Amino acid sequence: MSVVPAGVVTAEVLPGSALSVAEEIGDAVELGPRVRLWPSLAAVYRAQLSRARVARIPLLFVATFQSVGIMILMRGVVDGGGEARAVVAGASVLVVACVALNLLAQYFGHLRSSGGLDHYATLPVPPAAVVLGAAGAYASFTVPGTVATAVFGCVLFGLPMAHLWVLVAVIPLAGAALAGLGAALGLLAPRPELATLLGQLGMSAALLLGVLPADRLPTVVQYGRDLLPSTYGVEAFARTFGAHPDWTFVLGDLAVCAGVGVASLAVATWAYRRAAVR
Repeated sequence: MSVVPAGVVTAEVLPGSALSVAEEIGDAVELGPRVRLWPSLAAVYRAQLSRARVARIPLLFVATFQSVGIMILMRGVVDGGGEARAVVAGASVLVVACVALNLLAQYFGHLRSSGGLDHYATLPVPPAAVVLGAAGAYASFTVPGTVATAVFGCVLFGLPMAHLWVLVAVIPLAGAALAGLGAALGLLAPRPELATLLGQLGMSAALLLGVLPADRLPTVVQYGRDLLPSTYGVEAFARTFGAHPDWTFVLGDLAVCAGVGVASLAVATWAYRRAAVR
């Protein structure tokens, strides 16, 4: 006669329902519905906005004062006309470049080197929500500085303010394009120091190629200017200072800026997936 150890229940005494549950242990069980993108994006955006509020506001003032200082220096060289429009538009978008491109490259570079990506990898949020949420939070801080720079530039160069409302489209579109580029640079850089360097170089390119009038640049440099994501936001904003803006060209520049923004954010999402699995 076999002896059954204490605490062990034989299969004969298990009810039918318990047996069926035991047989299905190895089967795949759906734990819950898949997390949707937009609720995850909103949650990451609020978290990043709260985190960056204290640390980034002083840097936003620095970016604004930098753009204002550049316009004051250019005032001694540029009197008005198309060159003044280019300076004011470029200096305004430069605030976006400083925060969305430079600081976001540093942030993701530090996040990758410190293991912070492991934290996000454990959260039930899509990779796109992490990239878009962080990019949106950083770009949001550029709104007051960009508006203040544009108003100051209009007063300084005597430009009309009737169409400053176009910044409602220029800031998010240029911010998305530059933030996607900054995130990709930070995630692809092997070291945080290199991410910081790439962010600084990107901001310098936005400064030189965005603020300086295009017709004063060498032809080869003008081709490089066309590759800069923020160029089309600058062009769209500069066109609105005319007496009778050609809105077809303005919308065309904004559409190109939007397309570049989608592409750069897609590259940043791919870079996040690549960095998170390493």
